Amino acid sequence: MRSSNNPALTRSPAFNGRGAPPVDDPLEYAYRAPSATARQTGRMTVDSVVERTTLLLGVALLTGAATWALGLGRLAFPAGLVGLVLALVIIFKQVTNPGVVMAYAAIEGVFLGGISQYFNAQYPGIVIQAVAGTAGVTAVMLGLYRSGRIRVTPKFTKMVVGATMGFLALIVVNLIASFFTDGGLGLREGPLGILVGLVAIGLASLNLVLDFDLVESGARQGVPERYGWFAAFAIMVTLVWLYIEILRLLAILRGSD
Repeated sequence: MRSSNNPALTRSPAFNGRGAPPVDDPLEYAYRAPSATARQTGRMTVDSVVERTTLLLGVALLTGAATWALGLGRLAFPAGLVGLVLALVIIFKQVTNPGVVMAYAAIEGVFLGGISQYFNAQYPGIVIQAVAGTAGVTAVMLGLYRSGRIRVTPKFTKMVVGATMGFLALIVVNLIASFFTDGGLGLREGPLGILVGLVAIGLASLNLVLDFDLVESGARQGVPERYGWFAAFAIMVTLVWLYIEILRLLAILRGSD
C-alpha cells in the first residue's frame, strides 16, 4: 500500500500494508457486497471514515463555539499543547478508542475556537472566510482525486512527503529564530509570508489527497473496523493544518491592505 505523509496513518500496521487480511478471509464476500457496512463486516469502509470524520469535526465545532461564546480564548495555548501531546499519544500508541479520539477533537476545538476568536477580533469575518476556504479546498482536492486527475503514484508520494518534511524543518528553524529576533526569519509576514502561506496550503492540500488514497486503499484491503476512528483522526489533523494556514494567509493579506 502507498504511504502517506500523515504519521497517524503511516505508523499504523493497518494502513501501511502490514495488516491486510488473508485472501481467503470468510468475510471477503460480505465485505465486497454493495450494501456492506463496517458493522456488518467488521472492517473499515470509506463511508464509516467519512461519518466519523464528520462527527469529530462536529465535536470540535461545538467546543470551539463554546470557547468563543464564553470568551475563553486564553485557553487556546494550553489546549493546543494538550492537543499536541494527546495527538502524539494517539499516533505512537495506535489508539483506536473512540472516546480518546473524540477527546482530542474536543480539545482541538478549544484551541481552534480561541485562535479563531483572536484573529476575528483583528479582522472581522476572517473566520468565515477561512472555514469556507478550507471546505472549498477539501472539496476540490477530493473531486480531483476521485476523478483521477490527481493520481497517487510512488513518485507523487515521495515528492509530497519530501516537500512537506522540508517545509516543516524550515518552520522549526523560523520558530527557533523567533526566540532571538522578532518575527524570526520573516516567513510569516509581508510578500514572503504570502508565498510561504500559499506553499503551506498547497502542501496541506496534497497531503489530504495522500490521506484520501490511503484510507481508500485501507478500505479495499479490509482493515479492522476500529481503525475508522484512527483514519478520521488523521484526516482531521490535516484539515486543522489546512484551516490554520488559510487563516494565517488571510490575516497577512488583510493586514497588508
